[in-house]
Amino acid sequence: MSPLTDLGVTNPVLAAPMAGGPSTPELVVAAARAGSFGFLGGGYKTPDALADQMAELRSAGVPFGVNLFAPNPVPVDPDAYDTYRDQMRPEADRYEVDLAKVPVTENDDYWQQKVELLLADPVPVVTFTFGIPEPKVIGALKNVGSVVGQTVTSAAEARLAAEQDVDVLVVQAAAAGGHSGILTPDRLPAEIPLPQLLREIGAATSLPMIGAGGIGTPDDVAAALGAGALAVAVGTVLLRSKESGTSAPYRAALADPHRRPTLLTRAFTGRPARGLANVFTDRYTAVAPEGYPAIHFLTSPIRKAAAAAGDPERINLWAGTGYRHAADAPAGEILTSLASKG
Repeated sequence: MSPLTDLGVTNPVLAAPMAGGPSTPELVVAAARAGSFGFLGGGYKTPDALADQMAELRSAGVPFGVNLFAPNPVPVDPDAYDTYRDQMRPEADRYEVDLAKVPVTENDDYWQQKVELLLADPVPVVTFTFGIPEPKVIGALKNVGSVVGQTVTSAAEARLAAEQDVDVLVVQAAAAGGHSGILTPDRLPAEIPLPQLLREIGAATSLPMIGAGGIGTPDDVAAALGAGALAVAVGTVLLRSKESGTSAPYRAALADPHRRPTLLTRAFTGRPARGLANVFTDRYTAVAPEGYPAIHFLTSPIRKAAAAAGDPERINLWAGTGYRHAADAPAGEILTSLASKG
């Protein structure tokens, strides 16, 4: 039986979690009212902020899921960090940002506190990305009634997740926008089309799969379902929706017909992520060191200043390869349209 059956899901196109602002409670509600299912992106939020959004969704009376960043830090080399900070000085000077005052930050995104929140106030589905939690965490969440999902990017990762007794796999192809959930972030994810990746993982494990990455059309949805996915999760195509928390310069860049294709880069966070090419990725993709979350926090003041100034050239324009299908429309309409062949 599908883990989504008891949640009343009739639309197999789900609203993926997008940390950093785009995944709002309004977006999750819109998904639920379209027969779909949405996730809050728990990454980068304080436990209190996540609890507030969960309470808002409970008051709306819709089922929802929560995605967390599981600890899998990428230590940064101190010399490489200092060099990168110096290389970014032109961007910092543009907005009068003093990068020398930015501390080298290595935190775990309130991991334990967020797990405790989800144990005390269970939600229907909890998914993880970046790392696989300890078995006791997975077991505790299942014991309070949550379906537990794990983001994987290969058959080898799928087998590891299955060994930890997760309920469902979120199969993320390299075409996905934002951070790759790859468990070995010193490497870039293999450029394998989602249907092929689903078939490879389906041959390696019997766990149900949700496909994600590069989905922009009903044909893409049908191909993923035909390759064995019980559902798909979309993020990029919702970034221009009425309910998304996407910033104005980000929305404008997604709608710009002259934008170049997406690329995988460590330039903004020190971890592989796919976004639209811009001045920042042009200048720093080749020189960015590994180091998450230290590089994320180093570039954050520049990105915030650029967003406030309406400058899309110095912010992370996370987007999957299907970004040209992102529509300025209600989220429910987008999800319903994508499911038209599903």
